[in-house]
Amino acid sequence: MRITQGAFSFLPDLTDQQISAQIEYALEKGWAVAIEFTDDPHPRNTYWDMWGIPMFDLRDAAGVMGEVKACREANPDCYIRLSAFDSTRGWETVRLAFIVHRPKEEAKYRLSRTEGAGRVQRYEIVRA
Repeated sequence: MRITQGAFSFLPDLTDQQISAQIEYALEKGWAVAIEFTDDPHPRNTYWDMWGIPMFDLRDAAGVMGEVKACREANPDCYIRLSAFDSTRGWETVRLAFIVHRPKEEAKYRLSRTEGAGRVQRYEIVRA
């Protein structure tokens, strides 16, 4: 099973050259780029660890790629995501996010749902 989160998630993994092109796109738009990583990529886990601080003033894709490579070396068994934040008034949100590194073995999840009395439903996420 392949974890599918963010843009490009149903495509084959992007090459470093393709990742760099997406970073250039984000920087041209004036978006701040951030790198995050986790060993728990479940969709309900929205709190990934930050790799350094968001790169608000960076305008060079090579600098971001250097940080991506450093994060890959330090966290080879984690998922690494690149996010581009638009701070424009009225938007102020992540406009682009995609996975730039996956561990050799993908995480596996299954959902166990239990119906309760009334409208109560309990979900248990079990990592297989």
